[in-house]
Amino acid sequence: MAEVASETITQANPYKRIMLKMSGEILMGDKEYGLDPDTVDRMAQDIKDVIEMGIEVCVVVGAGNIFRGVSGAAAGMDRTTADYMGMLGIVINALALQNALENMGIQTRVQSGIRMDSICEPYIRRKAMRHMEKGRVVIFAAGTGNPYFTSDTAGALRASEMDCDAIFKGTKVDGVYTADPMKDPDAKRYDKISFIDVLTKDLRVMDATAISLARENNIPIVVFSVKDKGNFAKAARQEGNFTVVSN
Repeated sequence: MAEVASETITQANPYKRIMLKMSGEILMGDKEYGLDPDTVDRMAQDIKDVIEMGIEVCVVVGAGNIFRGVSGAAAGMDRTTADYMGMLGIVINALALQNALENMGIQTRVQSGIRMDSICEPYIRRKAMRHMEKGRVVIFAAGTGNPYFTSDTAGALRASEMDCDAIFKGTKVDGVYTADPMKDPDAKRYDKISFIDVLTKDLRVMDATAISLARENNIPIVVFSVKDKGNFAKAARQEGNFTVVSN
């Protein structure tokens, strides 16, 4: 794992390298679909703030704002084809986020699980590690490169391969609840919860494959809200509301 200046690693900032996993729907902002430039810029600023804390950041984003493979399959499309379409949607989001970050002076590389040499690098673990050691943000696009695996699973896989200290799952709510807080006003938020409880209670933090992969590799998942500016840095400093899922 890359070395970070010792003064940047404190009790309030215990992470050296983290994976940010966020849904593509976040990038819609208030739109019904697609990309909202202001929201993309805000997320880029949030990532920049964490980078400036001395933390290495890599990113996996979904494609729910463009196309969901599961939804396409449910509408009668071949699942494999639908999933590949979703992976292409992820590449679009990754390029948009890369552009926003580089406009802010943050060097960024997009690595794709499907070769697209004209627009991004192929995924090569050692090369990705080197980018991060140099302070660059690495955005992993096209999921795992295989159908039937979600972007959540891609996030857990890449976090494991990158030796990340934690996965930060950016959502619309500020943690893991006993029920959907948008539907149940009596839902209670957990400060901490185990991987096993997440699976047995079917709390849908991430899909079961992603949860199992994080559990096997002992990578905690920090679930926080990305709706408000600065929440990513707050969660990285262990401030504000969030839920930690761990062993």
